[in-house]
Amino acid sequence: MARSKLAGKLVALLALPLLAACVTAAEAPPAPTQVRSSDLGGAVSAADPRAEEAGKEMLRLGGSATDAAIAVMLALNVVEPQSSGIGGGGFYVRATPDGLVETIDGRETAPAKAGPDWFLDDQNQPVRFSTAVRSGLSVGVPGNMALAAMAHERYGKLPWATLFSPAIRLARDGFVMNRRLHGSVREAADRAGLTAEGRALFFDSKGDPLPPGSRIANPALAETLERLAQEGPSAFHQADKAVALARTVAEATPHAEGMTGTDISSYRAQERPPVCASYRAYRICGMGPPTSGGIAVLQILKQLERFDLAALGPQSPRFWHLFLESQRLAYADRELYLGDPDFVEVPVSGLLADEYLAIRSGLIDPDSALAVVLAGKPAGFSQPRADGDEPPESGTSHFAVADAQGNLVSYTSTIEGAFGSGLMFGGFYLNNELTDFSFVPQVGGRPVANRVEGGKRPRSSMAPMVVYGPDSRLLMAVGAAGGATIPVQTARAIIGVIDFDLPMDEALGLPLVMEMRGRILVESGTALDAMIPELQALGHRQITSYALGLKAGGVLREESGWSSARDPRLDGKLDYLP
Repeated sequence: MARSKLAGKLVALLALPLLAACVTAAEAPPAPTQVRSSDLGGAVSAADPRAEEAGKEMLRLGGSATDAAIAVMLALNVVEPQSSGIGGGGFYVRATPDGLVETIDGRETAPAKAGPDWFLDDQNQPVRFSTAVRSGLSVGVPGNMALAAMAHERYGKLPWATLFSPAIRLARDGFVMNRRLHGSVREAADRAGLTAEGRALFFDSKGDPLPPGSRIANPALAETLERLAQEGPSAFHQADKAVALARTVAEATPHAEGMTGTDISSYRAQERPPVCASYRAYRICGMGPPTSGGIAVLQILKQLERFDLAALGPQSPRFWHLFLESQRLAYADRELYLGDPDFVEVPVSGLLADEYLAIRSGLIDPDSALAVVLAGKPAGFSQPRADGDEPPESGTSHFAVADAQGNLVSYTSTIEGAFGSGLMFGGFYLNNELTDFSFVPQVGGRPVANRVEGGKRPRSSMAPMVVYGPDSRLLMAVGAAGGATIPVQTARAIIGVIDFDLPMDEALGLPLVMEMRGRILVESGTALDAMIPELQALGHRQITSYALGLKAGGVLREESGWSSARDPRLDGKLDYLP
């Protein structure tokens, strides 16, 4: 397999003095997009080099891929607070060299008292998204700490407290605001600065966002992390803290039936069966429901398997046409069938059956776009359902780790939108994951699979995936952030490696096209812009060139060992200087 010659090592961030206002040009620059980490015996990929360094620190100490992934999640909570953290949830996929794949569901849950009318007003109409999101209505019971605890108990090698050290240092001593965080604060100021705590962290005395290069210290978060490190993961769900967190949410909820301490103290992460399928000679596995991401990625790939994508290549408009058509079919199924399997019937086997996907693939015409795309009729499903009205998803962070024993962890963590609900507790932002539910519980008398119910987990698009090569050896772990674009980004990266023989950084850097709410979105500023006339000639309508918010990452086995990469779209956004 051809591999890029771009190489380099992450430069450890220098200790940042607490009183400094800005960094200087002499301080460590962001790491290059593609990094080879043979000195670690493994590799770490994360959206921020400081979080990546936290994972590498665990590997140097002899930690497992699980140890490193948890340390990355905690560090991202500090330096990338707009995307993920302990105020949200995630999905964890672990793969071993002998072929074992296990997945843990740390998705947030709706409060026990929530019902189908959760997002309906007095006139039985859906409330405005902006009203719902900046309130307790949008906050689900956080699951990341329970996920981390279960994963560490099973596969951790280092002491629990050790995993918190990098994040505590960053929060206590301060870190430097990069361009990306500054941009998020500026664009989502209504959430970043919703509370006095948020305004004190990221805004100046005039109410303007702090500039890139500013030092951010978060002593409240440092204190929270120190307590969790010392007392153990159960401290997050202990009665006194659970009641206090729930009170913060309930007081911001315009319902009498708000979150309770019992909702938090009773939360449990769950082991779920992985979803797997073969693609060409590769075995690909990921997270199953309540996320739609794993199934969507596998459907997209399997429906394209009959086409010679390698011969077409990424410069071919016909490849992007085929890719777009396969997405459309997968997402039609997603809307009707995917949800929390503890509450709704999800025909996983039927959706991934070879015979079913062959029928779906047969609908793809290489010369013409489908005028209408409908969900299929997979085996094992009987109840008619309706398509809901979920608002667009956003936010999220993906990270991947390979350890010296050859184990992989692919972990996607989220608080949903930028800075979640805007509500804060203990120095961290609380998620707005409940807005991933449909705001209406039924359409035309038919129930929506992703309607609100007490204790239910909202449907997600997150798609942490692992891939075994034709030799049955682990090849890569990959995933993405970016809401509904996540399965499409992830499938595109897998095709980039398998079909186009690209190194991970170039596979992640491939452009993107997808249909969203009836419009075809072409990533602006890419080669796809010039292909719009040809896509139109193939029957695609309402095409818009759009700056998509994409952020993927992964690790890849090469002849010389493991390499890591983050999305090249992040290049320049991680700079610290104004």
